[in-house]
Parts: sequence; structure tokens; C-alpha cells
Amino acid sequence: MVSAEVTETIHVPEGVNVTITGSTVKIKGKAGELTRTFASPMVQLKKSGNDVIVHADLPRKKTRALVGTWAAHLRNMVKGAQEPFEYKLVVRFSHFPIKVKVQGDRVIIENFLGERTPRRARIQGAATKVKASGEEITVTGPDLEAVSQTAANMEQACVIRGFDQRVFQDGIYITQKGA
Repeated sequence: MVSAEVTETIHVPEGVNVTITGSTVKIKGKAGELTRTFASPMVQLKKSGNDVIVHADLPRKKTRALVGTWAAHLRNMVKGAQEPFEYKLVVRFSHFPIKVKVQGDRVIIENFLGERTPRRARIQGAATKVKASGEEITVTGPDLEAVSQTAANMEQACVIRGFDQRVFQDGIYITQKGA
């Protein structure tokens, strides 16, 4: 027999403030502020003391999955508001030294495989910070999705086409993930 309701509870620690207005959730902490809209007529969000409750009555399979997904997003938002997420990347090259610099909301990758035209990777999110020093790149920010997508954009900008990837291993690669 399938249960008649599904509930996930996310504990909000001291120092983190959660505001729920309609379907918009705003989480504010010492590392930053995150806002996200959760819209579904089947799932409700409620604040109860120091907890946020994600609840669905009479859920079907997709609604159960949605409750778990929303709970995971809220946990990541609470964690990011407390302490920023950090991804570390490393620049690897053999013949042509790659230069990486940050300009506005883009990361510019110059001299990749000796190419004259620089490659570009977009920085996601307004609070995401990218620091390039030598052969190491650090991406930090309170939003896990923005930080991880920025790191993935840099990795994808250096995909090698037309050469044997076992021989030409130049590029930017993610080495560490964490909070």
C-alpha cells in the first residue's frame, strides 16, 4: 500500500534566515543570499520553527520525486548560505602555455593548443567568484548550481576536437569539489 502523503523536513541552523513568500524561497546567511522559485500545485512549502517542510498529499510517482528534489535544493541552499561552495580546477598543457583571465562575467582562455582566437566560458550567477592564479583556478559562491556550472563551462570550453584525446591532454580539469 502506498502512503497517503510524503513529507521532507529540512533543518535550518542558527544564523540562517528563511523567508517563504508564495512559491519563492529566500535564504540568507553569512556567506550570501539565495532566492529560488518552487512552483507546483501538488507540492507545498511551509516554515515551522527552525524547519522547512516540503509536503505533498496523495502523491504520485513524479510528485514524490519532486518532493525529494525540492528538499535537496533547499538543503544545498541552506548549506551555501552558511559556507560557500568551492570548486578547484587545474590548467594542463604540454606545448602551448594556456593563459586564463577573468573579464566581467566571462573566463577567457588564451593560446589553447596555439589557437589565435581565445575560447570563452560563461560565469553563472552574480555571486560566483572566479580566481585564476597560475595553473590553478578556484570558483566559489553560495549557489552550488552556479558554481558547478561555471566549472563545467570552463572544462567544456577546452574540449579537443579533431585530435587524438589520448595524446593531446591539454585543457582545464576539475580536481576538487566541496564546501
